[in-house]
Amino acid sequence: MSAEAQTGSRIRERRVMQSLKQAELAQRIGISPSYLNLIEHNKRRIGGKLLLDIARALEVEPHALTDGAEAALLGALHEAALAVGIAPEEMDRVEVFAGRFPGWAEALAAQGRRIADLERTVETLSDRMAHDPHLAGQMHELLTTAAAVRSTAEILAGEEALEREWQKRFHTNLDTDSARLAESVQSLVGYLEDDRVKAAPEAGTPQAEVEAYLAQRAYHLPALEDGAGDIDALLEAADPPLSVTAAFILRGVLTQMASDAAALPMARLQEALTQTRPDPVALARRLGAPVGVVLRRLASVETLGVGLVVCDRSGTVIFRKSVDGFSVPQFDSCCPLWPLFGALAAPGTVLHERIGQLGRGQAAFDAYATAEPQVAPAYNAPPLARGILLLVPAVVGDTTMPLRTVGATCRICPDATCGARRVPSILAAEGL
Repeated sequence: MSAEAQTGSRIRERRVMQSLKQAELAQRIGISPSYLNLIEHNKRRIGGKLLLDIARALEVEPHALTDGAEAALLGALHEAALAVGIAPEEMDRVEVFAGRFPGWAEALAAQGRRIADLERTVETLSDRMAHDPHLAGQMHELLTTAAAVRSTAEILAGEEALEREWQKRFHTNLDTDSARLAESVQSLVGYLEDDRVKAAPEAGTPQAEVEAYLAQRAYHLPALEDGAGDIDALLEAADPPLSVTAAFILRGVLTQMASDAAALPMARLQEALTQTRPDPVALARRLGAPVGVVLRRLASVETLGVGLVVCDRSGTVIFRKSVDGFSVPQFDSCCPLWPLFGALAAPGTVLHERIGQLGRGQAAFDAYATAEPQVAPAYNAPPLARGILLLVPAVVGDTTMPLRTVGATCRICPDATCGARRVPSILAAEGL
């Protein structure tokens, strides 16, 4: 990976070393936590004024982020230690360790980065395996060609003698299909090994386009707040231009945002938040707004650093606002234990649980979920429903609620005893 491509990783390492939350740093530099998350995972280029702002907020010289420095090593060691739960008193000795054994420190930091990269790769490829249309097409071509080769070979190896002319035809078919099989395998291997696929697995998907559009705007569009925003104009002005599908999805999102802004102005919500913590039910009572509206509006408050997931009645995720520490799969099915799906069984009920995803560096979140019915499409027709899940980072040290562990998706969840498992875990199968 190039030095430029590691800038985001160095920003993350320096932030962790200073015990700064992602939302805190994002607030200091004036961008959304979601956009900072993309930067820290090297999914967005950074330079110019934004790089200077980040360096100033972290109190480092810009070259320390672009060229690397001892801080990067210490940050990597801190992150590796946090992942395995090293005692705080040992954490305080990291500088001594790096100073006395620089070679071993570099090796340990490199191993920590490699483990994190491998986990992300496993998660990314796991998501792609079931639903990537290009991969599915490649696999179909490979299996079809392999079946043709096998059928031809069985005929040629059969006991019944073939005329010379037919033998020639089958040999020609076998040669052609073998060449096609080799090309299919090479194409598949090239696709899986493509660095661009690993670095930006979400590129090109409509949902990713929508998420990138909103992340760059901190999930808050002032033009929609006063009711004067022209959604058509916003879609046409999108840079880079959106695909037809992404524009269709985004239109629905912006329409909902405009409706929520009219129902609960941001100024009223901000004022209420100065007097109470982000408790959706308490805020709904105080402001006289539906809980679903409060959940979505809280996701637009940049300083809170919260995540939001919305699904339809089938359980398909149709919107997500990412938050560091909680993974929402791009392609595969989500964990059925999320409160989001439990809320669908009781529309109107508000669920509150403290959850954490299994894996390295587990973070705890207060999860608030509800399912709101949509307008009935016709008489005597069942109304549609949408599930909404708000993820608020739990206060560190708060043990007032038990923590329930959930997964991201069954394929990468190591809990072999889970009764909701749909498919075997590739992590459990490999003993990872």
